[in-house]
Amino acid sequence: MPNGAQALMKTLADAGLEVCFTNPGTSEMHFVAALDSEPRMRAVLALFEGVATGAADGYARMADKPAATLLHLGCGLGNGLANLHNARKGKVPVVNIVGDHATYHVQYDAQLQSDIETVARNVSPGFVRTASSTATLCEDAAAAISAARGLPGQVATLILPADVSWGDGGVPCAVPAQTAAPLADDDTLRAVAASIRSGRRVALLLGGRALREPALVAAARIAAHNGVRLLAETFPTRIERGAGLPAVERIAYLAELAAIQLADIDDLILVDSKAPVSFFAYPGKPSYLVPDSCTLHTLASPHQDAAASLEKLVTVLGADKASPAIQPARRPGAPKGRLTAPKVCKAIGHYLPDNAIIVDESITSGLMLNVLTEGAPRHDMITLTGGAIGQGLPNAVGAAVACPERPVIALIGDGTAMYTIQSLWTMAREQLDVTAVIFNNASYSILNVELERVGAASAGDKAKSQLDLHGPVLDFARLGQGMGVHSVSVSSAEEFSKALQYALNNPGPHLIEAMVPESMNRTKRRILPWMLRSLPSLPLAVSRALKKKIAP
Repeated sequence: MPNGAQALMKTLADAGLEVCFTNPGTSEMHFVAALDSEPRMRAVLALFEGVATGAADGYARMADKPAATLLHLGCGLGNGLANLHNARKGKVPVVNIVGDHATYHVQYDAQLQSDIETVARNVSPGFVRTASSTATLCEDAAAAISAARGLPGQVATLILPADVSWGDGGVPCAVPAQTAAPLADDDTLRAVAASIRSGRRVALLLGGRALREPALVAAARIAAHNGVRLLAETFPTRIERGAGLPAVERIAYLAELAAIQLADIDDLILVDSKAPVSFFAYPGKPSYLVPDSCTLHTLASPHQDAAASLEKLVTVLGADKASPAIQPARRPGAPKGRLTAPKVCKAIGHYLPDNAIIVDESITSGLMLNVLTEGAPRHDMITLTGGAIGQGLPNAVGAAVACPERPVIALIGDGTAMYTIQSLWTMAREQLDVTAVIFNNASYSILNVELERVGAASAGDKAKSQLDLHGPVLDFARLGQGMGVHSVSVSSAEEFSKALQYALNNPGPHLIEAMVPESMNRTKRRILPWMLRSLPSLPLAVSRALKKKIAP
């Protein structure tokens, strides 16, 4: 009869889990040994728990099913919390396995003893369970898997005491098949259809799975038939983009710009999304961004099938034969001259291969990315759903493991890269086809912008030094080479184009360090708050034109 760890491994594999991203310690050794007993389970080692959790997140976004993590006690879970937070906000399924001391050892309060359940509830509010016996371990695992992969997806945390893992008498357990997600009911459909037919100004706000092709096409049919605007949440979990797909306008990060986008909408219909709110609170500015005059409707909640609900709404509206507006094929020209962040984005749009995956954690450097890639060949884009930086490189690891046949391009800020730089080692070890582009502007540029926006512009040199990455300037090319990744540093557009073409023509991993000035330099940062304050007093057409200049 297998021990607990062996039975758990079989339960995971039987349920279709194929990958475990690990950072194990002593309490997890029997789980580690059990990996050899299950050929269907791939084990991917990370040198930091935040890489393991972020990789599981990126994997699930692209595979549409959970991976497992293996973390060491409460401290290991704590190290991985930021990217589990991002997974939670993105409604991403993750089966999070956290080792614990043997049940009889807990009473001694050893050095690594902690309250793991309390830590886990921050990122697994829907499912946290400590396995109490080897005999029932796999029942607990089956419940965790079911919780993780149901709608909406979630992080399910199973805490595995060492003696439960090594104990004999493990019994593998089957995981029940998923039930079909419900659709919007008839009353909801009639109410939403009535608002669309009312002649008022209506917008659909798409999020989650509503940003995949079937839902996008259905929404675009409604837009074409009824004159509805299409909006997308600010940071999509995964959005399908490019030539041949409907274009959708993302809500801006800056609350003042988002308010301009929403200003004239009479009815806002949520589809697997939430009402827009400001990312942070700002003195004297509203946090809730939906205008008071706007009526909010929900077509499909995250618990419902967004695509099927939209298709049903298409039928109710008689829009079945409407031709959706699609994005024509269009690429920008190759950039030239001194390298800047917009020129990097231009090169990505010019050279992007078909069926690529873009992981976007470029922060301020990627302000032009959306507009310069919207007509590129079909691709998926992953974004920073929870705002906890350090997601991009681990997400790229997971996406590349999930889709080994697809090139992954990760666009990363220099500050955020250092949170999970260990990802490069895992990319090299697993020989993943990832091209990491790191914008080196030697600054936490987004925080310099926020310093101005929150009214702390009088900050002195000591305060401003906390947002500056000079002294010394990070050398990412050497960091990448030190972890086994082919790495180059470039400072001209021609050098960047050459490096990108090489990376795309030779399976990765690769790192391109783009030496660029800040996109939001000191002058622009000083002008920005004034400009944002002036927007409400300007004609809406003028405000929207300025918005396109700032964040197209």
